[in-house]
Amino acid sequence: TSAVWAQAPTPATPKAPQPATKATEKAPESLSAAEFSRLIRETSEDGGYFRSDNFTSNETSYLHVVDKLRQLGATGGAYIGVGPEQNFTYIAKIRPQIAFIIDIRRQAVIQHLMYKAVFHLSPTRPQFLARLFSKPLPKEKPFSADAPINELLTYFDKTESDEKTYAANLAEIRKTIQEDFQFPLNERDQTSLEYVYKNFRQDGLTIAYRMDGSWGGYFPSLKEIIECTDLNGKQGNFLASVDDYDFVRGMHRKNLIIPVVGDFAGSKALSAIGDYLRKHNLTVTAYYTSNVEQYLFSNDVFADFASNIKKLPLTEKSLFIRAVAGRMPHPARLPGHRLATLLQLMNVFVKDFDAGTYSGYNELVFTHYITGEK
Repeated sequence: TSAVWAQAPTPATPKAPQPATKATEKAPESLSAAEFSRLIRETSEDGGYFRSDNFTSNETSYLHVVDKLRQLGATGGAYIGVGPEQNFTYIAKIRPQIAFIIDIRRQAVIQHLMYKAVFHLSPTRPQFLARLFSKPLPKEKPFSADAPINELLTYFDKTESDEKTYAANLAEIRKTIQEDFQFPLNERDQTSLEYVYKNFRQDGLTIAYRMDGSWGGYFPSLKEIIECTDLNGKQGNFLASVDDYDFVRGMHRKNLIIPVVGDFAGSKALSAIGDYLRKHNLTVTAYYTSNVEQYLFSNDVFADFASNIKKLPLTEKSLFIRAVAGRMPHPARLPGHRLATLLQLMNVFVKDFDAGTYSGYNELVFTHYITGEK
């Protein structure tokens, strides 16, 4: 099945509303732990509520646009995203200079700090998976660093976790966050960290996106997410490639993936990210929104989000990455997938918004979208 569906033609791209200006500072090659911690604390807003535990992504179509991102020149610059591990795959493909992951839930930031610690402590993908799930690595025939991802998944799917290993790992992760990353964890943060890490230990590769405390159900497991392929049948998760894993780990070790507590329509976080990027002469290459805009419309705050987008330093190539949900099936949604992943030029979004094009979520996702191609 062709992945190119009927889509609205893309108009001539207008100029960026907030172009990058000559800055007094260069883009950072790395950040100190103190600066990393300060950025999180000073950029973040008060935490909010959303009705799910986003332990994992639930978007099986996330790889459908990676080739199109490459074709459109989405590389370098700054990446902004929301949600859990899916961001690591987009970061691996785009290879930005810096990344901010913004989520309204403080638990999401704690989970990303957990991931950061696991990356720091795990030079290889087998070690990463072993530490994430509190499972032992094989002693007799150890995995090579470039072991095929399917072999790793098969092994960790059938191997039991270990309580002592879990307790030791949790203590090491907690220590790494507070000492190495210089990010203080209050009592609630520590409870949140234990809650997230315990679920990864208990569920292993079956862990999934969870609504209101329910247990997965029809949402894909992490194993299924990792096994996903692009439109040409190629696996592309960040764990499928040594190079991709090493790039994401390298960014983490340079403190260049910064999790932030923030509301897309809030008054502080996105604006502060825009100020930081402009100060360091960086522009937004890609902004992964998942389907958050659906809730911005339902909460009647979409205009505030659009205002925040106008505060970001954009170029004519800056792109949104969207996962489109909703009761009305999107023509780009492929069989076997609950959502469709689409792109849109951010400057086109600004022009359409100013023209009053977006009266609702459907108008947003059916206008000037770009699909992947097989």
